[in-house]
Amino acid sequence: MPGADTRSPAKVYLVGAGPGDPGLLTLRGADCLRRADVVLYDYLVNPQIVSLAPPSAERICLGQHGRSRLWTQDEINSRLIDCVSQGRTVVRLKNGDPAVFARAAEETSALIAARIPFEIIPGITAGLAAASCAGIPITHRQRASAVALVTGHEDDQKVLTTLDYVSLARFPGTLIFYMGVTAAPIWSTALMAAGKPPDTPVALVRRCSLPDQKTVFCTLGDVDTRIRDEQLRPPVVVMVGSVATPTSAANWFEGRPLSGRRILVTRAAHQASELVGQLQELGADTVVQPAIEIAPPLDWEPVDRALAQLPQFDWLVFSSANGVRYLLDRLLAGERDLRALGTVRLAAMGPGTAEELARYRLRADLQPDTYRAEALAAALARNAQGKKFLLARANRGREVLASELEAAGGIVQQIVVYRSLDCTHADSHLVESLAASQIDYVTVTSSAIALALHRLLGRQLSNTRLVSISPVTSQALREVGLPVAVEATDFTMRGIIDAILRDVNADRSADRPDPAAGSSDCRP
Repeated sequence: MPGADTRSPAKVYLVGAGPGDPGLLTLRGADCLRRADVVLYDYLVNPQIVSLAPPSAERICLGQHGRSRLWTQDEINSRLIDCVSQGRTVVRLKNGDPAVFARAAEETSALIAARIPFEIIPGITAGLAAASCAGIPITHRQRASAVALVTGHEDDQKVLTTLDYVSLARFPGTLIFYMGVTAAPIWSTALMAAGKPPDTPVALVRRCSLPDQKTVFCTLGDVDTRIRDEQLRPPVVVMVGSVATPTSAANWFEGRPLSGRRILVTRAAHQASELVGQLQELGADTVVQPAIEIAPPLDWEPVDRALAQLPQFDWLVFSSANGVRYLLDRLLAGERDLRALGTVRLAAMGPGTAEELARYRLRADLQPDTYRAEALAAALARNAQGKKFLLARANRGREVLASELEAAGGIVQQIVVYRSLDCTHADSHLVESLAASQIDYVTVTSSAIALALHRLLGRQLSNTRLVSISPVTSQALREVGLPVAVEATDFTMRGIIDAILRDVNADRSADRPDPAAGSSDCRP
């Protein structure tokens, strides 16, 4: 019928967020989050997963141990029912899998009683994730043909334990304890009293799948002592059995080249994800604090006028990917298409700029071997006499390109197609981390970022190692008194990563303390 409401009825999605790494969230879970009106989430859920919900969605954290009051189960159930009764789609976001020690039964019972529709979206439970991320084979053809998931913390309202420690002690496989850190003296003593040998291997995996994952190997007899000595705090998954030994483990996760390194990425927010993703793939813990923001020009009229005159120019010159994107998006926003470029030739400063052109199905006619303004100017200046150049640029930056082209007899027009603005506020947790020397590297990918970063964080940057993308950026850093620890030889994002890897390897070769050694007693 015309005008009928075709929207899906409101319901509750109980979504398993997985062990922590956002990449381990299921596709179905991500889809539900993108359609949520309300997200009720446990404090252990990675904020990057919560951010998948629409900006308009209400986000409700259900409390955090030691920082804010934890919601009771009755309060959670009541809020779920109230939200759906208001016609809102609700995602109840749980760490791990909803059906494994996550009290899903209590929530679904309340929803059934209230006749509220719901769906349960499985997630990767922490016990299985910890085994895979620590490289521990919890099932083994010769040594472990079964796995038992066991709670290390039973309901406080129970009069007697329902755990049969005699059966658990005889279990012919691997025991995986959840929430077992604070109760370690209880369950470990009970297992040994029931006949489990004190020398039974134990693996403790903290914050599995996250960059600061840590694995500690010990035995059942000293598990409580090791937890105290290593100062392990939740969340920790405990594996008990013959497979939980350093010689059994293939700890690929903590052995990645940048594991244990914390790296600050300072690019503009919309450009940070590519570099962040590549660093995380190598094991780094990344923090994003933009030093600059990219915005459109205050007045498009000069750009529009230049676009209308494109056929008059011999060269359209781009010095950044931002310039490509802002200029071409403006061109396509009107009634014209890429045919408006006509016979004008395209020059790109470096591979990143050329790649951005390629996204518009355009190919750079000229790209210098060295990715800096001097090299681009030299390449264009060879035949610049009498030629007309249109330079698409930011509101600030070096004047090398324009001045050298004019000196070579070129006719140059510059247009500001985007603005580079300094960020004026730094995250307080980041400032604290820098002050405590908890940031290993800071990436600096342009001169503008170098200057903005100095204004934003100043002397706090002396407690870390600055990684510069190029000699030009290094010069900008030194001019404001900031030391450059590492400089890329290839002036690209990949070059930044390679420079960090070289520095990390140099540290290891020099036998300096290695923060990547997150495992204790885990190397054969």
